[in-house]
Parts: sequence; structure tokens; C-alpha cells
Amino acid sequence: MKLLHVVPHIDQEAAGPSYSVPRLCQSLAACGNEVELTCLAARGDIPGVTLDLHPQWPILGRFAISTSLAQALGRKACVVDVVHNHSLWSMVNVAAGWVVPGRRAKLVTSPRGTLSAWALGRNKTLKSWLWPLQRRVLARADMLHATSEVELQEIRAQGFTAPVAVVPNGIDLPHMPPAFVREEGGVRTLLYLGRIHPIKGLDRLLSAWTQLQGRHPSWRLVIAGKGEAAHVQDVQALAARLGVQRVEFPGPVYGAAKAQAYFNAEIFVLPTHSENFGMVVAEALAHGCPALVSRGAPWPGLVTEGCGWWVDNRVETLAAALDAAMQLPPNQLAAMGLRGRAWMERDFGWAAIGQKMDASYRWLVHGAGRPVWVRAA
Repeated sequence: MKLLHVVPHIDQEAAGPSYSVPRLCQSLAACGNEVELTCLAARGDIPGVTLDLHPQWPILGRFAISTSLAQALGRKACVVDVVHNHSLWSMVNVAAGWVVPGRRAKLVTSPRGTLSAWALGRNKTLKSWLWPLQRRVLARADMLHATSEVELQEIRAQGFTAPVAVVPNGIDLPHMPPAFVREEGGVRTLLYLGRIHPIKGLDRLLSAWTQLQGRHPSWRLVIAGKGEAAHVQDVQALAARLGVQRVEFPGPVYGAAKAQAYFNAEIFVLPTHSENFGMVVAEALAHGCPALVSRGAPWPGLVTEGCGWWVDNRVETLAAALDAAMQLPPNQLAAMGLRGRAWMERDFGWAAIGQKMDASYRWLVHGAGRPVWVRAA
């Protein structure tokens, strides 16, 4: 099949789609498809995938307007089998809903977390103006894509009745370093790694930490990531007002430094308000680090797989769960992390994810038997 994927930008290493969309494209190419990815900015070439970059207007930058991309999308929709549109709330995504329907290609849209109650509640005035345009992208899609059962429910709650392929993001497993024994009395690390953004609930994490720092003097809290300067300053100012001890803000970490941050941590924490998937949870588990995650992210498997905790997103609940987790000995936490890594290898390998999406497209285009993960209304 000929496949065209559309996403506004994939140039920010800290953003989930910058990793998951190119890797999905590569996994589909490995299934024998001809895959092209069109966007406005990318970090570099994507092996096995044709990359088509277009300029955006120099004004109204947040809306990602590109006449060039919209025109190319109209041409290519006449010759490809599937156009897969990732995310909402940019004019790149709007263009797919207006240009593709009625042409040869089938339209698939991935909301990628934009339909959660928390996400819809942000910038409500602006989104109310844009919603008629965005709704068309969803209403006219031949198939929708959800990365979790939670996101499937969010799609249905908005009244969209197209079939939904429930296919999670995948993860690459890093090479594990040799096992080491932590020194008695050494510093132990609780890690948050991701965007510094209001959706991530870092204010609640800091409030919970104030209840724990006296009980766990051998532990430190590391909050790594990047965000808008004003919000980063707000988070750091809150830490100062709360009198938080042993908290570090190293900024963004990438590549080998990012991997080492996961390997150094004994527990990963994500107190998020809303996630359609939560790539950082998969990353932590792939690095053998157990995770404590709020119910704002769709990770109940942390409990059933014995590799973490899935808790209500309240300061008291978060503090109680962290308190219990931080009392566990290093060998028990390490065993939980290895169970999480095995889970990632079993269920989240990119080869299997690509095969699922490939089968979903083939059902959509050719009408063969519907895969069990494609849900009818």
C-alpha cells in the first residue's frame, strides 16, 4: 500500500509524536508499504521513509498554516491508499479533513490525547472557535486511531461513530547495562522526566514530596525536562515556597543522558492530569525502572503486570503511594522494573505495532475481515 502520514512537527525530541510517529512509519515500511511522512519541521531523515517538508506561514505560527502542505496533500490523496492524520488543533490537521475526503485515499485520524476533558478545558475560547474546523477532521474520517481504551472512550464521548483502531504506541528496548549493587546509604532517585507543563501535575508532586522528604532522607527528587520558561520558573518558585529539599532541576536530557537518567532512577513518577498514552511510562519500563503513575494516564497494566502503581491523582494518594514505594528495598524495585521491561518487549515492540496498524489499513482499504482491535460503534 501507499501510505501518507501527516503531522505538524516532529522536531522536538521531548515531544511524544516526534518519536512515535516516525517509528510507526518505519514499522509500516518494514511491512512492505511505501510510506511518506509530510510535516513542517523534522529533526532529520527517517530511514526507510520518504520525508516531505513544507514551509509554514511566518505569521500566526501557533496555527501551523502551510498552503504548500495543503496543496501537496490534495494531490497525493488522489494516488495513495491511506492518509493518516496525527493530532488536532493546527491547520495542518484541519487541511486533512477538508482536502482528503472525496479523493482516492481513505482518511485515518489520531486525536493523540486532544479529546480528553482536561485538554478540551484548556484554551476553551480559542478551541470553541476552531472546533467546527477540527470536528470535520474527525467526523469525515473513515477510521479513527486510539492509543488506549481510555482514548477510545473519549472519542465515543464526542459522538464520533467511525471504526476505531485501538493500537498503542510502541517502544524500542535499550541495551541494559551490567547490574550493579547500590551502596548502603547511597542516594536513591525518584525521577520525573518529560515536559514541564501544567498538564503533568508537578505542583501535586512537589506538594506530596514535602510530606515525604523528612521520612526518606536517602532519596532525592529529580525533575528533568523542558517547558516554557515562565512555567518552569513557576514550578521552581513553588518548590522554593514549599521549602522542598533535595529536588533537582537538570533541564532537558536527551540521548545517552536520558537513558542514564532512567537507569539511575529506582522509581519513575508521572502525576499527570491527562495522557492518551504516556510515552515516558513505556520508556521508563523499557529501561527497567518501575513506574508510579496517576490515573490520568491509561496504565492499569502497571498493577496487573507487577511493575508499578496506578493511583488517584490527589496529593494525599500520591504521597501515600510514593511513601510505600520508597520503603521497598532496591532488589525488589529492580525486580519490578525487569517485569516491566519484559512486558514492553512482549506487547509493545514496534514490529507487532506496525503489523496491527498495517492490518487495520488493509481492512479499511480492501474490506477483509475486521481485526479484533478495530472497534465498531
